Amino acid sequence: MPHHNDSNPPQALRRSLRPRHLSMIALGGVIGAGLFVGSGAVIHTAGVLAPLAYAVGGVILLLVMRMLAEMAAARPSVGSFSDYARLALGKGAGFIIGWTYWYFWVVVVAFEAVAGAEIIGEFLPHLPLWVVSAAVMGVMSVVNLLSARGFGEAEFWFAAVKVAAIVVFLAIAVAALFGVLPGQPAHVLAIGDGPLAPTGATGVLSAITVVVFSYFGAEIVTIAAAEATDPVRAVARAATTVVWRVIVFYVGSIALIVVLIPQAEIRPGESPFVVLLERLGVPGAAVAMQLVVLTAVLSVLNAGIYTASRMLFALTAQGEAPRSLARTTARGTPIRAIVLSTLAGWLAVAVAYLAPEAVFAFLLNAAGSVALVIYAVIAISQLRLRRLVEQEGGDLPVRMWGHPYLSWFTLGLLVAVAVSMVVLPESRGQLGIGLVAPAGIAVIYLVRRLSRPRAASVLATEEPQ
Repeated sequence: MPHHNDSNPPQALRRSLRPRHLSMIALGGVIGAGLFVGSGAVIHTAGVLAPLAYAVGGVILLLVMRMLAEMAAARPSVGSFSDYARLALGKGAGFIIGWTYWYFWVVVVAFEAVAGAEIIGEFLPHLPLWVVSAAVMGVMSVVNLLSARGFGEAEFWFAAVKVAAIVVFLAIAVAALFGVLPGQPAHVLAIGDGPLAPTGATGVLSAITVVVFSYFGAEIVTIAAAEATDPVRAVARAATTVVWRVIVFYVGSIALIVVLIPQAEIRPGESPFVVLLERLGVPGAAVAMQLVVLTAVLSVLNAGIYTASRMLFALTAQGEAPRSLARTTARGTPIRAIVLSTLAGWLAVAVAYLAPEAVFAFLLNAAGSVALVIYAVIAISQLRLRRLVEQEGGDLPVRMWGHPYLSWFTLGLLVAVAVSMVVLPESRGQLGIGLVAPAGIAVIYLVRRLSRPRAASVLATEEPQ
């Protein structure tokens, strides 16, 4: 595992995550509020073709994760795709991708802390929301500070709740479809109650762009693999078989919803899962789904703190962040990287309450297009590194399917999504703002390199081989 050359024990992570942790981390990273609530907006836009949008997004996710698995199994690294970008495309690419990804998760942590506070606030209306946000962030920070095993265990149970909720939902919906739900006749299909796609082809394209971003998070497993007891096996399993399950969960549940609920009853901002369960007379559906969404929020918050801190730790290994942040506890926890990432999250939470419409909205939009940038860099890195491995006659424990054709196909799909965002007025602004963070970090890298050429050359000689 490539860290820095310093062999000081307090600067080493510990391999304490088991395969069951990594499997659930991959599942938990993808299944969030974007499915339980955000799918309503996708169905409202794409109509009956919403499952197609989720299927296309799932294909992109599956192919990207396979490419990432090839690189991660060959070289498990806490920096994951940031390190692979550095190897394939140069130091600048690694710096930009690493800091952009850190920025993304810091903003997500703040967003999830606020979202979690709003849900809890419905049950505890007398508490100020900022106090609840602080409490939520504090608890998840402590979980991460304890150990990587603590993070993995929390994520395992959070993900287990989400998976159980989806399985129960699928069972109820299928029973309703075939008329075996107690006290319910066979349901009349609602698929013909409205147009195939309410807003036409542009609506489906718009839905696909939203879906691609909602799937983002599965890549966390390749970062966590660096702290796994058996990284090669864990990555190979989690990055492929788990993704298949995610696609089944997403496409299956959305397909049942559009078949059983008339389009007019599905509105953005409302959970279509709750709408269907209430339509079927399931008692307490709204409260139960609120608790599931809260679990999803806490899961993403937990994963966000972990991921941001590990990416920051990886950047220290390359001299691209202060070395002092590499300090770890006796349990192998990068305590300073976690504290700094959490403090950045606290700052973003403060911004969310002080300037929600202006600054925080900009921060969220600026993080929105990170998925496309990361996915594209993963594809380009895999194409480049695979060529280098083949030239050197090296072996790969995991291989990308249909290389190089499927790799180029994936890159083509990502370009198509980006073009769609340029064409669609509602997403054009988000794409433009989303490039602000990588562009700003690129400027910082150039200034840093020009102002410290000698230091940069010294770091280059210290870089791990």
